[in-house]
Amino acid sequence: QRQLVESGGGSVQAGGSLRLSCEASTYSGRIVRMAWFRQPPGKEREGVAAIYMDTGYTRYADSLKGRFAISRDSAKNALYLQMNGLTIEDTAMYYCAAASTPRPPSAYLAPMSYDSWGQGTQVTVSS
Repeated sequence: QRQLVESGGGSVQAGGSLRLSCEASTYSGRIVRMAWFRQPPGKEREGVAAIYMDTGYTRYADSLKGRFAISRDSAKNALYLQMNGLTIEDTAMYYCAAASTPRPPSAYLAPMSYDSWGQGTQVTVSS
């Protein structure tokens, strides 16, 4: 069983920045990939960014490239998301996810390819 705990969410004005963190404790297996997802109010969960823990290979949602940056500390099984230039459309619950199995890069932002999830941290952007 793996537990993921997110932190760093909050309220910010448009144009501001936030840094999300996620720490994973694992009792068995090895974390191969981690990712951030988000779910805006009334919408489906969507992939934000993913990272391969060994190589640092990253994949982003096209609409977020240049504003968001994912990083990791493999030794700590920790994941981070630096979010800059936030807009009202970034308001959502942000979730950390981890996977113990490899997948091709095309699956990195697919929720079904992850087997552990955090409880989420709320990000609210106001004008």
